[in-house]
Amino acid sequence: MEKKIFLVAAAIFQIVSLRAQQSFTSQQLDDMISFAAVDPLQKIFKETAFFEEIDPMAHVARGEHASFQFALRSTQSIKHLTASVVQLSRNTDLINKNSFIGFVGYTRVGRPLPNPSKDKLSPVSGLFPDPILDTSFVDLRSFTTQPIWITVSIPQNTPPGTYIGMLTIKGNIEGKNFSMNRRFAVKVYPVTIEKTSLWVTNWFDIDKTKMKQLSNGKDSVVFSDRYWYWLKVAARKMKEYDQNVIIASPIFLANISFHDNHYNFDFSKFDRFVQTFIDEGTLGRIEGGHVGGRMGDWYSQFGLFVPHWKNDTMRFSCLPLTDSTVRSFYKEFIPTLMTHLKEKGWDKIYLQHVCDEPEPGNEKSYGEIAAYLKELAPGIKTIDAVHSHGVGNTVDVWVPQLDFFHTDYEFYQERKAAGNEIWFYTCLAPQGDYANRFIELPLIKTRILHWINFRFGATGYLHWGWNFWSANPMQETSGIIPEAGNIMPGGDAFITYPGNGKILSSIRLEAMRDGIVDYELLKMLSAKNPDAAKEICRQVVYQFDKYDTDIKSFRDKRQQILEWLSK
Repeated sequence: MEKKIFLVAAAIFQIVSLRAQQSFTSQQLDDMISFAAVDPLQKIFKETAFFEEIDPMAHVARGEHASFQFALRSTQSIKHLTASVVQLSRNTDLINKNSFIGFVGYTRVGRPLPNPSKDKLSPVSGLFPDPILDTSFVDLRSFTTQPIWITVSIPQNTPPGTYIGMLTIKGNIEGKNFSMNRRFAVKVYPVTIEKTSLWVTNWFDIDKTKMKQLSNGKDSVVFSDRYWYWLKVAARKMKEYDQNVIIASPIFLANISFHDNHYNFDFSKFDRFVQTFIDEGTLGRIEGGHVGGRMGDWYSQFGLFVPHWKNDTMRFSCLPLTDSTVRSFYKEFIPTLMTHLKEKGWDKIYLQHVCDEPEPGNEKSYGEIAAYLKELAPGIKTIDAVHSHGVGNTVDVWVPQLDFFHTDYEFYQERKAAGNEIWFYTCLAPQGDYANRFIELPLIKTRILHWINFRFGATGYLHWGWNFWSANPMQETSGIIPEAGNIMPGGDAFITYPGNGKILSSIRLEAMRDGIVDYELLKMLSAKNPDAAKEICRQVVYQFDKYDTDIKSFRDKRQQILEWLSK
C-alpha cells in the first residue's frame, strides 16, 4: 500500500513538474506581454500601457556609461521575474563584464510642488519611478508596468565599434515558465573622457539614523568601524557618479580641548574622513563645513560656532563676531587649521564655507565674519551658497541659486572676470519652469542642469541632498519644514536610497552623471570648435528657464557632438 501511494505521489509530482516546464508559444507571449525598449530619459509609470518604442542603440564615448530601459507589462501576473544580459558580438567583451541590471522601483510624492512647472508629471497611481533596486527578481502584478534598467560602463581603453547585447527575461505565469529576449547595442566612438572637470558636490551625512537605514535596522555608533565602512561605501558611490568635491567639517570633526588658556586641536578624525575619499579616488577638492550660522530665525544675523564645556561635555554655541570668546577661539583655530592643511598637502584644494545662504537682511554680518577669517588666514578661499551679492569682496567661489544666477547674471560675470569662480545650486528652489532634480519633473530636466553649467559658464554645481533620507524613502520622498512653512519637494532631500545593505542609485542620479559627461563633451567640442559647441548647447538651453526637452531631439544633438569630436 505504501509503495502504491509513493508511486502515485511520484507520478503526480512528475506531471506537475512537466506542466511547470511547459513554455508558451511566441504568439501567446506576444499576446500577453508587452516588452519594449524605451528611452532611459522617459519616466515609465506603473499604469503606463503604451510605450514609444525606440531602437535601443546607445551612442557613447569611452570612459562614460551607456544606459538602457526596457518596459515590461503583462495581462497576467508574473512570478519570480529575472533579467540577465549577454554580449552577442565577438569583439572585445564589453557588455558581459561591465553591465549592471536593476529593476526600477517606485515611490510617492505625497506633497506636490507648490509652484509646479508646465510639464510637471502627474501619474494616476501617484507613484513615481526613481530608485534602481539591486534585487535578483521581482514579482509583477497583471496590468502593471515594470521598467528594467541596464547600465554598461565603458572603459577608457574600449576599442571603438558597435557592441551587440541581449537582454533575457524569465519568469513564471500560472505555473508555466517563459523567457523572452530583446537586443540592444552600444556604439563606442573614438572619443575618450579622461576625467570630468565640472566641480560637483552633493552634501551628505553618515549618522546613526543613516547607518541604521543601511544596516536593516541595526544600530551603529558614529566613528565606529561600521561608520568608517559606510563612509567608504559612500565615497565609492560618489566616485562612481563623478562627484569630486566633498564636504567635511574640520571644526565638528576635530577633538578640541582647552588648557592653560589655550585651545588644542586634534584633526585625526578629519584626516581619516578626507583620506577615505582620497583612497577611493573621489576627492578633487574639500569643502570645509560652515563655521557659522544664523543666531535665530531665517532672517537673523550670523554668528560663529564656538565650543564650550559643561560637565566635561563639549557643545557648540553660535555667538556674534563681537564676542571675545569667538575671537579668542578663531585666532587659534583658523591658523592652526591652515598649518595642518598645508602639512597634509591639502591647502591648495581646500575651500571654506562661512555661513549658508546670506540674504540682504544679514549680508553685512556675513561679510564681517568672512573678512575676519581672511584676516586670520590671507590665503584661505571661501565658498558659499548665496542669496545676495551684497557681501562685499569676501567670497572666492560664488554659488548662487539658479534663479538668482539668472536675475544677477551680469554681476556674476563681473565676479568671474575679477578672478572668482562661479557655480550654481538648486534645492527646494527654484521651482516653476526651471530645471531641477525634483521627482515630479521630466528626467531630462535633471540631465540638462549641466548643460546650463556650460551655457552660462558656471564651473561647478552644488546640491544639499545626497542621502538625507526620510523615515521610509521607498514610500515617501517629500517632507515639511515646519519652521519655514515650506514643503520639501519630492526627491529634494536625496538622490540615493538605502537598501539591501547598499547605497542604491536612482534614475535621477544616472541622468545627473550623464549630464556631467555632457558638460565635458561640450568643453571638448568648444576647444575644437567654440561656435559649434555654443550653438548646439543654445539649441537645448535657450535661457535659464527655457529649454528644448524633446528627448529625440536631445539624443540627436548629443550624437552630433560625438560625431564632430570623432573627426
